[in-house]
Amino acid sequence: MSEGSYQRLWDSSHVTLQELLDQEQPLLQPVPTREWQSFQYRLSSLYLYYLGLLRGFDTLYDQMVQPQKRRLLRRLLDSVAGRVLELKDEMADLEVPIPKYFMLEHSSIQQERELMLAEILSRMEPVSFQEIEPVMNRTDAIILLQTAERARQGRLRATFVREIRREEERDRKMREGGWHKFNQNQAAITIQKVWKGYLQRKHTQQDRQTEMEFIGMIPLPDPVEHLSVANLRKDVRRFRQMEKEEEFLVANVKTHDALRETEGPNMREKMKDQIRQWFIECHALTGRFPNYPDESLGGSYQIFSDKTPEQVKMELENPVPESSKKEDKNKEKEKEKKKGKEDKSKKGEADPMLKVLPSKFIPLINAGHEEYKNVWKNRPDHIHPDQSYDPKALRAEKRKELEQEIRIQVDELMRQELKNLRLAVDREEERPFKALKKKNGKKVGRKKEKDLTPNRSLASLFEELVVFGFIKKCKTVLLKDFIGDCLYLGSTLSLAHKLPMPSLFDVRQNVALYAVLRLGSPDIHSMAPLIRSILLVGPSGMGKKMLVNAVCTETGANLFDLSPANLQGKYPGKAGVQMLVHMVFKVARLLQPSVIWIGNAEKNFYKKVPKEEKEMDPKRIKKDLTKALRLLSPGDRVMLIGTTSQPQRAEVKGLCRTYERILFMPRPDYASRYVLWKHMLHAQRVHMTQSRLDISALAKVSDGYTSGHIFQAIRSVLTERRLLQLSRRPLVASEFLGHLAKLEPVHREEEESLKDWYFKTPLGMKKIEFNKDQEAEEARLAKEKKKRK
Repeated sequence: MSEGSYQRLWDSSHVTLQELLDQEQPLLQPVPTREWQSFQYRLSSLYLYYLGLLRGFDTLYDQMVQPQKRRLLRRLLDSVAGRVLELKDEMADLEVPIPKYFMLEHSSIQQERELMLAEILSRMEPVSFQEIEPVMNRTDAIILLQTAERARQGRLRATFVREIRREEERDRKMREGGWHKFNQNQAAITIQKVWKGYLQRKHTQQDRQTEMEFIGMIPLPDPVEHLSVANLRKDVRRFRQMEKEEEFLVANVKTHDALRETEGPNMREKMKDQIRQWFIECHALTGRFPNYPDESLGGSYQIFSDKTPEQVKMELENPVPESSKKEDKNKEKEKEKKKGKEDKSKKGEADPMLKVLPSKFIPLINAGHEEYKNVWKNRPDHIHPDQSYDPKALRAEKRKELEQEIRIQVDELMRQELKNLRLAVDREEERPFKALKKKNGKKVGRKKEKDLTPNRSLASLFEELVVFGFIKKCKTVLLKDFIGDCLYLGSTLSLAHKLPMPSLFDVRQNVALYAVLRLGSPDIHSMAPLIRSILLVGPSGMGKKMLVNAVCTETGANLFDLSPANLQGKYPGKAGVQMLVHMVFKVARLLQPSVIWIGNAEKNFYKKVPKEEKEMDPKRIKKDLTKALRLLSPGDRVMLIGTTSQPQRAEVKGLCRTYERILFMPRPDYASRYVLWKHMLHAQRVHMTQSRLDISALAKVSDGYTSGHIFQAIRSVLTERRLLQLSRRPLVASEFLGHLAKLEPVHREEEESLKDWYFKTPLGMKKIEFNKDQEAEEARLAKEKKKRK
């Protein structure tokens, strides 16, 4: 795509954005509960459109070159992603895009951490290759070489004998008169016939292949060449982005210094004159000099933005008594109580109302949209054809920054001047500034955690955690590598008031929304609904640990391992556990984003600890872990992710209190199994167009098996030797059956037990209650229709 194409995409995205902003305001109006289906449809459509915008802004931010446009796109991208998270309650079957800058812009930091981790690990354990690979003795080596040489000679001898037999067969047919000699014309005609027949068969096969690809009967071939060219163009644009960004940063410094030298002195004197004039006017109107606004309230900026001398005079001459303020507050509280009582009394008479809560991100989206309309919408491209920065816009931005910088300096000088004026004119000491009162005398904000390691450096804490095995290197896995398909009957089951189980696609989408988008951007995390912890529940082999690694890979997060098995024998006693949890969360905050993983999370909340695990003491981290989680606030990009396959062995209340979101991962359904077989076979270089393999049959017979089981069966069958034989002996479904039979599937009793546990959790109980309410509402509406008839 050219720069003009990206500009047109930007313009069309803002047209869509304007339509969505127009739809946001009506959603704030209450809607009767009986219209919940239309209300849900409006929210779902809004959610889908915002997802489309997220994709568009991600593409634009990744490929646009102009640095000032990219800064606006970054703000819009984060704001739209935050709005998507706010609308997450209304699910939709569409893939959630992950912004590319999560990995691209933090790759250097991630590489530095990986190098530091690798250096510490290399100092810990020098690798001994002799122990890993046992040495073969001389006799075995000679036997192996002899076997290989005899096999080579046998293949040569077989080829030679085959050629001799062909020659003998040809001679026999010529003697029997089956062949006759051609003249030159007959030979040429015969060769032409054979060649034309070959060409026609080849063209027919290509046409059939194209037709089958068009109607979707066979998968499209991988467009390797096209993708390589497209990726090369994208990389070229990213390189240009870096060049223009460096040019823009240099221009930032030069413009700021130039404005400070040329316009700074005049700006400073003008501010002083304005503030002195304000002093004089206030003294003339009120008879005394005013209080100077505090720096935390904006300083002198508040004087010229909010108050005039006349307003100051009115406030001083007609002060509002505190008693009347308290009376007004009491009246407002009484009105609110009366309204609440009226609403409660009317609950039986009128329908409850539905409405969307005000969004934190809509004001940011509005501001970005207005900046686009005022600055970039009607600006022709020929002004900056090479996509360099705009000097005028840069000077205007730097002028505002310089004004704020100078205003702080001027405020300090003018406060002292005001103090001198009071002493000289009014003979009055400076009146102390009254700070805002705290509500009920209580401090606002969270309790600060006591630092147990005040004299330790970050490097020493990091190294200690690596040495003891609590910081580990995550496997490089992308979230898209977690394969699964949608639950196509999900909406049908919901309309029939049957609770559908989430598909693997839903699990991947929820992980993207709850974990990746929040950990990837500090702006999104600070304003989106706070989620501190996630629990992945499902049978073994479903890919729970793979999802943890994918979150770390996509966001560049550090991986901390606090699994009970990893804690055994380390940091004994209550003080040791307290110190360990403190160190982990301290390093996780300082090196955020971070993921704290706990495998077999049910062991921390055992109902009864088994005898064989009493030495491990898996519950000793429970109290300190919950305390540390409560201290996480918006902006702390630290997330606890637990994985478990046996949650029934834990206390439901403790587990659900620690993990705010529980994602249930049932065994794959038919659609997901079909996609898994197809994708994993393709990854092993098996082309479906050249194979007679019936994937539908494999998806059917593998019912009850997990993703890990399918992967094990494929790896067992497709050895290197079998891959070399594919051209002569195509794969058949029966080859996989023996290997699947050796594996233990997930029985229905086990899955039903997990489902029963899930519906005992608070979220599962809410789903059941909501389903019952909808059934009762539909039954009531059906009765009303019958009465009308």
